[in-house]
Amino acid sequence: MMVVNKVGRIVPSFVENLGEFQPYAGLFATPPTGNHYAPPIRRYPGTGKKLLASLRDAILASGLKSGMTISFHHHFRNGDMLVNMVVEEIAALGLKDITLAPSSLQSIHQALIPHIRSGVISAITTSGLRGELADVLTRESLLKSPVVIRSHGGRARAIAAGELKIDVAFLGASAADVYGNMNGIHGPAACGSLGYAMVDAQYADCVIGVTDNIVPYPALPISISQTQVDFVVQVDKIGDPKGIMTGATRLTRDPLELHIAAQAMRVIEASGYFREGLSFQAGTGGASLAVAKFLKERMMDTGIRGGFCTGGSTGYICDMLQEGYFSAILDTQCFDLAAVESLRTNPRHVEMSASFYANIHGKACTAHITDIMMLGATEIDTAFNVNVLTGSDGIMMGASGGHSDTAAGTKLRLVTAPLIRGRFPIVVDNVHTVVTPGECIDVLVTERGIAVNSTQPALQERLNEAGIMTVSIEELQWRAEKLTGKPEPLAQSEDIVALVEYRDGTLIDVVRRVL
Repeated sequence: MMVVNKVGRIVPSFVENLGEFQPYAGLFATPPTGNHYAPPIRRYPGTGKKLLASLRDAILASGLKSGMTISFHHHFRNGDMLVNMVVEEIAALGLKDITLAPSSLQSIHQALIPHIRSGVISAITTSGLRGELADVLTRESLLKSPVVIRSHGGRARAIAAGELKIDVAFLGASAADVYGNMNGIHGPAACGSLGYAMVDAQYADCVIGVTDNIVPYPALPISISQTQVDFVVQVDKIGDPKGIMTGATRLTRDPLELHIAAQAMRVIEASGYFREGLSFQAGTGGASLAVAKFLKERMMDTGIRGGFCTGGSTGYICDMLQEGYFSAILDTQCFDLAAVESLRTNPRHVEMSASFYANIHGKACTAHITDIMMLGATEIDTAFNVNVLTGSDGIMMGASGGHSDTAAGTKLRLVTAPLIRGRFPIVVDNVHTVVTPGECIDVLVTERGIAVNSTQPALQERLNEAGIMTVSIEELQWRAEKLTGKPEPLAQSEDIVALVEYRDGTLIDVVRRVL
């Protein structure tokens, strides 16, 4: 049965092999129920030493069987080697019907495609998909059920609630000891914060720490504790830290993106949230990251100093911490090697779990107490709904990430994007995939104009008083289509290849197979 949710999307109320779903009903409209899931109690050797000889030995010791669920983190990003390594070993053992539940998947994971076709992997739940793997899964119905897309906070919530039950978590670490204490800041493959791995370590039935760098006990600082780890394995190479740098994580030099960022900074300054103690998340994408440059310049001019930065960290944000513009960084993920170095050396740069960051059902999360959030978009529609998962061609190519999490709770939510991307207008009648509902987006800033959501009259008035010219979002759409023409409808089947959960576990949209 299909139902219409609050953003007008037709979503299923039941999916075979996955069960029942509720439609998205609003930002905080669906109350939490139940209790936190608890992993089983196990008996361990008296010595506590957990080092095994190989991945195969660890898989066998874990009790992994066909039909179970395995998880990974994505802190190595496109330098990750562990997911492919483990799935190859699982396939060699003859296991089938495995649900893959990583925090995100990258282009490097195209090596999984043969294992999907052969039935080793039969289901996937993740925050994002990229590259050939994403293309194949959008065009072909290869899995026994649609891919489930969850935000970072939504994944943490689902794991804690037992909705996403992880049988075995394989957690890569750049340093570990034989008892299972682990971190990501030491060793040749240092990746920084292990924030997305922390929830898996807490709730998985079995946790296997995998490293290429065994260090003397204790492996300090401890990001994941020996009290949560069942087995430890040493491999030749866990990941390539240079792969952390893939994607839009560097400060842009593009004049267009710098112009957009400068306009966004004008909005921030006029909004009332540019004030002493402000908290900030830069987001990813050239223009979003560049806002930090202009923010620093205005803080330098005015003497304003911030409180905390949150989310993932970049070297530029870490420099602002070091220079005293902010007092702390609360970090789920390091986006570059400079950020890894900052986490290693600056005591005011600390790790936080995905739950601490963005779990709607946690007792607190930073996503609900941040002042300013910079957001990207592949598309935004005239109702301010935002797509960050699929491109204009309908192919999955991005991630839900923390987009909907931060937009729900942050005080000022700005989307920065060029009005035209790849000959396609970014403002459309209806986005292909709703990831973040328009009710929690305040402003769209483009190089050809600024639009304020009509639900924010007080913000509109403040911008007017500051002399900032704005237009309607419909005007921005008209300006874009005057240059590109109106996009042709996509050729899509009725087959659902992905379900997009909102952060509370309700369905906000689906992705249909592209023909």
